[in-house]
Amino acid sequence: MKICLTGSSGFIGSAIVESLKSLEVKPLLLVREKSSVAADSEVAEIDLEDLSSFDPGILNGFDVLIHTAARSYIMKDEVLDPLAEYRRINCRATLELARIAANAGVKRFVFLSSIKVNGEFTEPGKPFVANSNHIPDDPYGLSKCEAEKGLLEFAENSGMEVVIIRPPLVYGPGVKGNFASMVSWVKKGIPLPFGAIHNRRSLVALNNLVDFIILCGRRNKSPKAANEVFLISDGKDVPTSELLRKIANSCKVKSRLMPVPVSWMQFIAKMLGIGRISDRLFGNLQVDSSKARDLLNWSPVINMDEQLNKISVFDKRKG
Repeated sequence: MKICLTGSSGFIGSAIVESLKSLEVKPLLLVREKSSVAADSEVAEIDLEDLSSFDPGILNGFDVLIHTAARSYIMKDEVLDPLAEYRRINCRATLELARIAANAGVKRFVFLSSIKVNGEFTEPGKPFVANSNHIPDDPYGLSKCEAEKGLLEFAENSGMEVVIIRPPLVYGPGVKGNFASMVSWVKKGIPLPFGAIHNRRSLVALNNLVDFIILCGRRNKSPKAANEVFLISDGKDVPTSELLRKIANSCKVKSRLMPVPVSWMQFIAKMLGIGRISDRLFGNLQVDSSKARDLLNWSPVINMDEQLNKISVFDKRKG
């Protein structure tokens, strides 16, 4: 199994590298700067902003390319045209890289997409499925959606297999963003007004996502993954209030949640101009990951409590 990987210095990509090492697989890391990875890694430089300088011969003999590099989601994007910037890297560069890979004989292209392709929220008890008909209203989600469509069309014409994976919020050691903020709030013992939230959110532990990505990268283990779209999660949806209690338990601190009515908090959030952030705390976002279980016989390798404990241990070591 010969695998090349983009995004190896990122939160998810670096975890993929470590897991492949445990399988005694040494991937070729496609990086912007060789200095960004360990000296003993097999690397090749690639600039997704200008693929004309990339030597396609580097990919000769590789079976699979796992593409995790992207222009990440930015809550408050300050560029003049966010959609154009997302499209440039997440769509156009992705499709060009797929073309280069196919011409070099790569047999499968595994693309890390996003649940934002489906949308931001679900109705209670109506989780997203892979073929949910939805056009994203978010520039990041739209760029990923367009990349997916282009890849599937390319697969029909090129013969190279494509696998698309849409994760919801990913959490694990080294997580950043809103999840890291929640962990920080809980660890500091700050009273939080989230005790009355009864929503349902799907999340995916980093270990589970990486395990599934690698399964899709092993063509002999996942022949039925070819040209499929998968939604992936831990399989257990939790209210934000329960998630915060679990974080507190993993950090060995007392949970301090006050049962403030959600309607009050939503009103205050809109007044403060942070309505989109509050929607993620209070709204539902459920995904149906049964396709991964049924088609590929995949199951989570870690539960939420175990993954949260890994975050706590990582934070202690870092601190």
